[in-house]
Amino acid sequence: MLIALALTLWAVVCIYDMLGPTLFYGTRPMVVGTVAGLIVGDLTLGMAVGGTLELTALGIYTYGGASTPDYITGAIVGTALGHVTPGDPGHQLAIGLTLGVAASLVLTPLDPIGRFLPTFWIHRADRAAMAGRTRELSVLHWTAFLPWAAVRAVPTFLATYFLNTSAVSAIERSVPNWFTNGMTLVGAILPAVGFAMLLKLLPVRRYWYMLLLGYVLFAFMKVTLVGVTLFGLAVAVIFVTLKPPTADRLTRTEGSSDNV
Repeated sequence: MLIALALTLWAVVCIYDMLGPTLFYGTRPMVVGTVAGLIVGDLTLGMAVGGTLELTALGIYTYGGASTPDYITGAIVGTALGHVTPGDPGHQLAIGLTLGVAASLVLTPLDPIGRFLPTFWIHRADRAAMAGRTRELSVLHWTAFLPWAAVRAVPTFLATYFLNTSAVSAIERSVPNWFTNGMTLVGAILPAVGFAMLLKLLPVRRYWYMLLLGYVLFAFMKVTLVGVTLFGLAVAVIFVTLKPPTADRLTRTEGSSDNV
C-alpha cells in the first residue's frame, strides 16, 4: 500500500512539474523511472526502464494540444511491475518494458479528458477575476492541474496496488514469447536509434572532428559515456571561450566603447 501511494504521489508530482515550474524535468521518462526505481528498491531497473522509454520518447512532444503516449505512467508502472516479476534482471527489464510501453499507449486516450476538465476551473476563474475574488482565483490556479494528475494517478495506483506478483506472473504467461523477445531486442536497438536521432539534429558536418574525438575515446580508449560527456563539456567550454567574437559582438562592443 505504501509503495503504491508513493508511486501515485510521484506521478502527481511529475504532472505538476510538467505544467508548472519545471524544476527537475518530471516529464522525462529517465527521471520518472529512476525515482520510481528508488521507491520500489530497484534503482538499476528503474533507470533501465526509464532510459529505454526516454529513447523511445525522443522527438515526441505535444504540439497544438496533440496527445502523445503517456510515458510518465508507463515508466512508473513498468518499473513497479517489472520489479515484482520473478526472474533475472534481464527478464524483469523485458517485462517492465513490455508492460510500460503497453501502459503508455493504452492510457493515451485519457489525456484529452485530463485536458478538458480544467476548462471548468478556467470559466470559474474568469468569473472570480471579474468579481475581484483574488483568493478564489489563487485556489483555482493551484488546483486546476488535479484533473491532469488524476488521469495518471488513478491508473498508477490501480496497477501498482492490485497487480501483485501472481497477477504479473499470469500476465507474463499470457504474453507470447515472441513479443517479449521482440521487446528485449527493441530495448537493445533503441539506444542506437536514439543517438542517431540526436546526431541528425546536431551540426555533425560542421563539427565532424568532435564526433571523431568522442568515437575514439569510447571505442578505442574505453572511456565510459559519463567520461565522454564530461570531456565533451570541457571541450565545449574551451571552444566557446577561445572562439573569436562574431561581427555582431564586435559591433556591440564598439558601440559600448563609443558610449563610454
